[in-house]
Amino acid sequence: MENWILYLIVPGLLAMWAQARVSGAFNRYSRVRASSGLTGAEAAREILDAANIHDVDIVQINGLLGDHYDPTRKRLCLSTGTYGSPSVAAVGIAAHETGHAIQHARAYAPLEWRMTIVPVTQFASQLVPLVMIGGVWFGFLGLIKLGVLVYGVLTVFQLVTLPVEYDASRRAKIILGQLGIIQPGAEAAGVNAVLDAAALTYLAAFIAALGNLLWLLSLGNRRR
Repeated sequence: MENWILYLIVPGLLAMWAQARVSGAFNRYSRVRASSGLTGAEAAREILDAANIHDVDIVQINGLLGDHYDPTRKRLCLSTGTYGSPSVAAVGIAAHETGHAIQHARAYAPLEWRMTIVPVTQFASQLVPLVMIGGVWFGFLGLIKLGVLVYGVLTVFQLVTLPVEYDASRRAKIILGQLGIIQPGAEAAGVNAVLDAAALTYLAAFIAALGNLLWLLSLGNRRR
């Protein structure tokens, strides 16, 4: 099998499949109302209060599935479809992002590591176009070597991200049940479906970064 098929096409197909799983699970369970009647924002606030975290703001942002926790500002940013919706999907996503706030408050080590390398990762991401144009298209060995460093950083970042995201989902599933926000059975299964599908996207991102790294390493070896 050609290297580019193994390292680029296969991860790309995996990413598309993972994103389709997320969209399908979200669309399905965004139409299922949680019996607690809490919206995503209300569920997030209840979880934060239960964790004795009172310095995190919950704000609404535009867009679909752009939900995230901002540790630098201590803000829980929930998209419109999550913030005001009482659906199973909404409270599941809100609980997941709240899991990151709990990680931050508890100094969860993988989150601390990810926060530390974010500036380096952002800088590395800005170099990707240069690497792809100069290194891959024009075959400059120096830029291929730079690309190996760039994707090495991105691969490490995605690797560190995996335990952060999986742990946030684990926390969300537990606390939603403990607080009675989600009931056992169909509602819990819906939350599991949404969060497990989302977890696949992070795994796909890691595999994609690793694939690019291995591909650039193979290009560098061929041009020596």
